[in-house]
Amino acid sequence: MRRAYADSRLAIALRRLRSRFGISAPKVAVRTHIPWYWRALAAIAVLSISFALAGWIYDAGRKIAGFDRRETAQEIASLREQIGELQKEATRLRAQVNAGESNLQIERTAQQQLVRQVKALELENSRLKEDLAFFENLASAEGKEAGFTINRLQVEQDGNPGHYRYRLLVAAQGGKKDREFKGSVQLLISLQREGKSAIMILPQPGDPRFNLSFKHFQRLDGTFEVPAGARVISVEARLIQGGITAASQTVSL
Repeated sequence: MRRAYADSRLAIALRRLRSRFGISAPKVAVRTHIPWYWRALAAIAVLSISFALAGWIYDAGRKIAGFDRRETAQEIASLREQIGELQKEATRLRAQVNAGESNLQIERTAQQQLVRQVKALELENSRLKEDLAFFENLASAEGKEAGFTINRLQVEQDGNPGHYRYRLLVAAQGGKKDREFKGSVQLLISLQREGKSAIMILPQPGDPRFNLSFKHFQRLDGTFEVPAGARVISVEARLIQGGITAASQTVSL
């Protein structure tokens, strides 16, 4: 038994040895050992060449299709230069336009001021003419019966709805010029509101603006306000002395 077992083991060992060195032995490849960094360098070189070749093929394809990178870059540079010049020109023209607008605004402002000054001079001239005519009438009224008059009653809106401004000139005429008037002015304002007529009388009790005291003449101006929605039809100014109406004048709006 032992010998048979030993023979079997020897047979197995022989078979293994034959399999290593016989015809059925596995093939063995002998390769030269190359360091890893040389392999990496070779791989990088191959990839670089591949990318360069791919880029050359890409550029060649675009040239064949009619697209040249250099010409395109030159055109882009030329267009950028033109855009820069156009921007400079636009900036220059914008500055000229702004300067022109400033000059035009200055001229318009000066013209408006001149127009206002001309209107003011025209109003002043008209007022002086009225004053001259008024004083000529006073001079021509000497020797006539003594009395008082209301002249140049004016009523106009004062910008805001319901607000009005009035102006008038009261004077003594005829008789002795050294007499003194002491009294007040009363305004009777005729209104139209919601189809109904009404009268508003000024001054209110205790309002000193309407008191007068003069020997020759006196100008009087002021403002009044009517109720909302009311429309002024006419205004009558009365010169009151001692409870008696010495003179009156009416103006319609």
